[in-house]
Amino acid sequence: MTARYAVYFAPHESTALWQAGCRWLGRDPCTGSRLAQPEVEGWSAERISEITASPRLYGFHATLKPPFVLAKGRTAAQLADAVQELAAGLHPFVLPQLAVTSLDGFLALQPNANSTAQLRTLADACVVELDGFRRAPAAEELVQRRAAGLSPRQDQLLVQFGYPFVLDQFRFHMTLTERLTNTDAIRLSPWLREYFTTALASPLLCDAICLFMQERPREAFVLLRRFALDIR
Repeated sequence: MTARYAVYFAPHESTALWQAGCRWLGRDPCTGSRLAQPEVEGWSAERISEITASPRLYGFHATLKPPFVLAKGRTAAQLADAVQELAAGLHPFVLPQLAVTSLDGFLALQPNANSTAQLRTLADACVVELDGFRRAPAAEELVQRRAAGLSPRQDQLLVQFGYPFVLDQFRFHMTLTERLTNTDAIRLSPWLREYFTTALASPLLCDAICLFMQERPREAFVLLRRFALDIR
């Protein structure tokens, strides 16, 4: 099977946000271990596990360079070197305040829409500068992406970068759930806001980007390596 790689923002393992996010999703992408998820009044443990299944597979993160298969002739070691070089030329910054919001039916941590310029710069650099490592998607994948309904601009980005929600269509988010009904989202949102209150109270520094890998389809992504920004 062919491995997939992705470049993510992930809070440092020592932060309260990383620990709270991993516990909520029920998995630590650094160790691969399953974690006991918190109890939510009015929700069964099985239901909480169910609505966090996809985010748990990908790990607690925000996507910068979406998952891709390596292009022919490229190696994982070359990719790691390129990510390290890219990170060394980028400057650390404090993330804007994050909050639990609804994103197209998914609950996620998102920043204020008016304070995302530095995040957009970071994501754009990852998407563009690392694109030579990405194998073009198969025709079936393009069909699947288009089935969700894309704008002309999103379709253009899909063809150019293999994913429709990059560059000017990028929205920084840390996914917390599957797509929920409006009723479930309204029920769960207040609990999640309370759950993340302490973890979001302190400023969060974006001082690294992370290389994740999925060894085989349907297997969980693991954090391979963290690359510090501006290491000079």
